[in-house]
Amino acid sequence: MNSFYIYVLKSIKGENLTYVGYTNNIKKRLKLHNEGKGAKFTRGRKWKVIYKEKFMSRKKAMAREYFIKKNRKARNFIKNKFS
Repeated sequence: MNSFYIYVLKSIKGENLTYVGYTNNIKKRLKLHNEGKGAKFTRGRKWKVIYKEKFMSRKKAMAREYFIKKNRKARNFIKNKFS
């Protein structure tokens, strides 16, 4: 059974941007983001993982990703505590 992860990326240079996503392979996904092959929002920037959580189902990971994306307070807490 695969594990799924939600992750929070922070831009390395310039703006203080974050991106939230989910995957079953964080290293591969980060590589894609940094090569400009990830989500459109992440293209043209370099990223580092500042936070991750592990889930046993895709459904739970997607629900948590949605929560963090939509909840500015949670996202800012993660950004301030882990970056």
